[in-house]
Amino acid sequence: MPTGCVALSFKMSVMASAPQIASFRRAAGYNLLATSGVVLVVLFVACALFAPWIAPQDPAHIDLPSRLMRPSSSHWFGTDELGRDILSRIIYGARISMLVGSCVVAASLTLGLIFGSIAGYYGGVTDRLLNVVVMNAFMSFPGILLAIAFVAFLGPGIFNLIFALSLGGWVGYARLVRAQVLVVREREFVEAARALGASNTRIIVRHILPNIIQPVIVQAAIGMAGAILAEATMSFLGLGVPPPTASWGAMLNDARSHLFDSPHLVLFPAAAVMLAVLSFNFIGDGLRDYLDPRARLEVGL
Repeated sequence: MPTGCVALSFKMSVMASAPQIASFRRAAGYNLLATSGVVLVVLFVACALFAPWIAPQDPAHIDLPSRLMRPSSSHWFGTDELGRDILSRIIYGARISMLVGSCVVAASLTLGLIFGSIAGYYGGVTDRLLNVVVMNAFMSFPGILLAIAFVAFLGPGIFNLIFALSLGGWVGYARLVRAQVLVVREREFVEAARALGASNTRIIVRHILPNIIQPVIVQAAIGMAGAILAEATMSFLGLGVPPPTASWGAMLNDARSHLFDSPHLVLFPAAAVMLAVLSFNFIGDGLRDYLDPRARLEVGL
């Protein structure tokens, strides 16, 4: 392709994307909570990816003479009962929280899309079997109790933890997808694709899923907050990653006996969990407003 054509094509693509960029900027200026959530998520992801270079010390290094030190210039967040640097452990703990949260949401979302699409599209006996029997059976057990039972049976570990949390988290996505598919499957474009001889798989993948993905994305963002909180809960109960791997929930568990004499052991890990959960909730709320045409019209986006 000639150089002039390439430059013209690039200029046209930039001009086409300019309204979207301006819309994103207006949305970011309007919803400051969502913007702050994005900033916090970027910070946590950076800590997870570059922990070996960001952390000031080895998170597993034991220094008993420096145990239970309060925040100072040498240890910004203080040290725990074994003299380990709390700041370094919080930075490395972001790895576990982000990894478990993203894997749990990805696995739950995949299962939810598959089973929810099948139940909503085919209906009838298939819908009753998946919705009434399978989904209701999983929903009859509290998700955290189901995860505790599976991890207690399989043993602690990051992969067992992801599997256990995904096992109880896919039902919410499946119910949402099923409800959306029930509405969209009767639309004119689906009937047109069916009349043209498109297969059921093609109709679901190419025509239905792209039109129901917006609420699913919002649910996934909020689900990240729930997955991080569930991982911290499991680690607090001793069913997360085994020590000496740093985890925010395990740090809170270790700090229970020093709640009054060294409150910084509880304060900083709890703040990390709170900020991570809040950031994804803010992003979910912001995506819900941005992807809703009526909400965008109300604020002029």
